[in-house]
Amino acid sequence: MAEVEARRIEGNPPATARLAVRTILQERREASVAAMLVIVFALLSAASPFFLTERNLFNVARQLSVVAIVALGQALVIIAGGIDLSVGSVIGLAAVLAAMATDATGSPALGIVAALATGGATGIVNGMLVTRARINPFITTLGTLSVARGTALLVTNGNPRAFDNWAAFLGGGRIFNVPVQFLLLILLAACMWIFAVRTRWGRDAYAVGDNARAARLAGLNVVFTRNMVFTISGLLAGLGGLLLAGMLANANPNLGLGYELDVIAAVILGGVALTGGRGSIGGVVIGAALMGLLRNAFVLLNVSGYWQTITIGLVVIIAVGADSFNRKTEDD
Repeated sequence: MAEVEARRIEGNPPATARLAVRTILQERREASVAAMLVIVFALLSAASPFFLTERNLFNVARQLSVVAIVALGQALVIIAGGIDLSVGSVIGLAAVLAAMATDATGSPALGIVAALATGGATGIVNGMLVTRARINPFITTLGTLSVARGTALLVTNGNPRAFDNWAAFLGGGRIFNVPVQFLLLILLAACMWIFAVRTRWGRDAYAVGDNARAARLAGLNVVFTRNMVFTISGLLAGLGGLLLAGMLANANPNLGLGYELDVIAAVILGGVALTGGRGSIGGVVIGAALMGLLRNAFVLLNVSGYWQTITIGLVVIIAVGADSFNRKTEDD
């Protein structure tokens, strides 16, 4: 597909120009978000004497890591032309099933398996409903959002479960005083970047999101690609549930409530196009970091938590507006 696309673009000057414009816009978007990150960092450093303390910076790193890790999977889904609204509920369901599996068997390892299996199974169901039942991804994942949250509440009767074992080290532990989940984010981001840009499956996700019909005619397995990205998104959401439960030492069925908004905001803010086919892993991590700094700013400056929700909503609107403007510029 890459060779076919390269030959098509090489022999098509308008396509070459569009590709050049798209690349420039993508780089400009990522540079803008990175600049915003630096500005917010500088302003917080000046506004609060507590911001640059080791304790606060590591807390920010821990909090943004869960959003960023789940956002890596969400980015692949959106790049491939879909969306996954169920990630927040999957976080809660994976956390409580991990705690229940650990309690029932006495094996934290099985708890980890349960969390990842829960996320992966939800991702597979989402993918099958989208590709086989031909249900719109928005409607599909909106439905599984409700099913997953309801299941988490049902199996626990709404009661939280303790989660304090060696598996919780993933969410609450440190290595050389650096939060484990932040190190895990760096590792996963590197692996996801390699997957997205250096493997055939990653490039297929971009091709499917850019033009599914053309990808199918070029011989790509569109069904497999969409199932794959939903499964990866589910797996990372399950891992996010494990990390969040470990960080709080508590598996609450309401864990992850509203996280889908933070995750999607981080992805779109990082430059991934809602229409699919464009975006980068590095941009997603930068977007998640900016979201984490904004939330930390509200805490340090003693701003009402209600404003956090308003601000995140405004960030989503602005990010989507910027993406629409970029598309209009590209089309012109």
